[in-house]
Parts: sequence; C-alpha cells; structure tokens
Amino acid sequence: MVLRQSAVVRVVSVACAALALSVSAPAIAGATATAGSGPVKVGDVQKAMAALVKTGHVVGAIGEVYVNGKRAATGSAGSRLLDGKGGAIPSTARYRIGSQTKNMTATVALQLVRSGKLKLDDKLSEVLPETAEKDLVEQAGEITVRNLIQLTSGIPDFLGPDIHALDPTVTYRPADLVAASRKRQRPSPIGTFNYSNTNYILLGMIIERVTGHSLAAELDRRIFAPLGMRDTYLPVKAAEGIKGPHGHGYMPDETGKLLDVDQLNATTLLGAGGVVSTARDVSAFQRAFVQSKLLPDSLRAVITDPVPGQQPPPQGGPCAGNPSFAPRGGSAPGFTAVTYTSPDGRLQFAVSATVAMNDAERAAVGRLIDQALTSVFCPAAG
Repeated sequence: MVLRQSAVVRVVSVACAALALSVSAPAIAGATATAGSGPVKVGDVQKAMAALVKTGHVVGAIGEVYVNGKRAATGSAGSRLLDGKGGAIPSTARYRIGSQTKNMTATVALQLVRSGKLKLDDKLSEVLPETAEKDLVEQAGEITVRNLIQLTSGIPDFLGPDIHALDPTVTYRPADLVAASRKRQRPSPIGTFNYSNTNYILLGMIIERVTGHSLAAELDRRIFAPLGMRDTYLPVKAAEGIKGPHGHGYMPDETGKLLDVDQLNATTLLGAGGVVSTARDVSAFQRAFVQSKLLPDSLRAVITDPVPGQQPPPQGGPCAGNPSFAPRGGSAPGFTAVTYTSPDGRLQFAVSATVAMNDAERAAVGRLIDQALTSVFCPAAG
C-alpha cells in the first residue's frame, strides 16, 4: 500500500481493458472566467475525464475547475463500479484525497507552533515521551517536530506485511503503527528527506497530546469548519468508508482477480492519508493554504520549501507556466487524487480517479491526470 504526496508520478503504464463511459450532469465546456489580472479559458473537463477513462486504466474519473472559489467547469466519466456498473459518479461526490491529508495535518501542527503550544525544535521524546521510553522510535531524542513535518526524521514507514491496510476488520492504534515501523530498517539519517507515512502518524499523536482533542476534531475545528468544507471528514474507525455515492477502486490478487478495495482500513490512514473530501472542498483548502489564510508565509514555507534529498518541484508546468500550477497528490490501492493550484491560489483543478490495477501500474495514473490538466488549460501544448 502506498500513500504518496508528490508532484508528478512518472512510471510506464500497462494498458487494461477499456471500461464503459457514462456521463452524469452536463459539463461546462469552453468556459471563460476571470482570475488575477485577466480572463482564463477553461477547456472541456468532461472530454478530459472521458479521455482519462478511455486509457483503460481508470474505472471512473471526476474533475472540477475552480476560479476565484467558483466552480467553472465539471466532468464525470466511467462508472462507480467495475465493468460499467453502478451508474455514473457525480462530480460532487466524496473521494479519498490520500496524502493531500498530510498538508492538512501539518497545517494544524504549525498552527499550534504559531500559538506557542508547540515548537518546531521540540524533540519527539519530549512531546511524546513514550516513543523513547518504549523504544518506539530510534533516536527519538534527536528528531524534531520540524523533521516530522518535512519527512526528514529517517523513521521507517510502518507499512509492511504485519499491517493489514486492506482488511477493515482489524483496528490499529497509532502507537501500533509506530511500533511496526520500529521493526523496519532506518532508510536515511536525520535531516535527509525520505518519504514515510509514520512521520504523520506521529504528528497526529502530537496534535492530540497537545490539544487534548482527537485529530479528526482538530482538523474540523481549525480547517474544515472555517473554510466551509462541509463534506470533508477524517474517518477514524477501521471499517468507516466513504459516505454517499462514490467510485470504487480495485486491485488484483495473487491470481490476477480484481478485488474491490473500497473499504481501506481507516486506522492505517489517519493523518497520513485518511481524509475524505470533495473537489469543491479540497480546492477550498488548497486555495486558502496557498493564499496564506491558514498560516503565515514563514510557517507555510516549512511545508513547501524543498529540504536536503528532496527533488525541487518542476517549474512552469505543462502549459509552460501560462498558467502555472503546483500539484498536490495522493494515492493508495484503488485510487489516485490530485489537486492542481496556481501560485496565487486563484485556480484549482481537482481530479479523482478510481482505478483497477496493481501498485506499479497505478503510479502511471499521475501522468495521465497531468495530460488531463494540459487538455483543459493548454490544449495547444497537448
């Protein structure tokens, strides 16, 4: 299982059989809206989603474009279930945003820093003494809150054969996930970037210790409610799935049979990748984040600035910088979700794709979603 937040995922794809196409509400094709200093031409999102499904890798795809906080275009293609079953997915449906959750968890932690309840240089062993006392984390006395946010702690990922992320009948405590990571070999020294979900499980634990409230409650109080993200929530029960109509994802078992993996174990996701949202809501978050409405620039940079060992974000984007977009993405078995945001926060393109393929093949969906962005905002470059 992989929960990734990255710019653009580039892996050679393997074609699957083409899936049926169905459309929900009419798309707004060829719309023109104003952002910043002038009009922005928005291409046919419906056509882009249909093209995404026709690649044969995608069961269902939904996308929405927002300009200055207003929906400018929508699209929905494919179906809720495999083989064209279940009807279309409304573009307003909820979906898992994967590791876009990390951005939210880090924002809450940095709001605690801003209020003086936490410091970036606080040691893990100080804010969570059990990590040292119970030997849950190697070098807990040297790892800081900043290291956790920036993924430079060197703590291994907890994901492995002893954590059953696809089994919603097992309940894990956050400490169980951290203990599982202790069994893995340390992949990098402190101070060097290494992607590990355990960092954000620990950040969630710290937020709960400092505030006395659950991470789900703090996300709702500090982010979801203030931004009007009324359809967004963090599932915390193992079998708690996505509320309302939504697309199902699939992956093959050892025999090649496709299994429905819609009900991922929520207790293995949490602050690392568990948030369920909508295109509207996640666009509202990314817009507020980029426009420094949630954090001052100095603290926002803790999340956005590259660190040693981390690849800097690509410059320009598929439209040669006109317009320019920065992507935030997340994926796990059965889905990939990406939200593209312009540097000034005025433009968002939020896409969710449910897929039927293994992990290696699924990584290619990020490239296909990039192509959807190109077709919507810069068709001449496509």
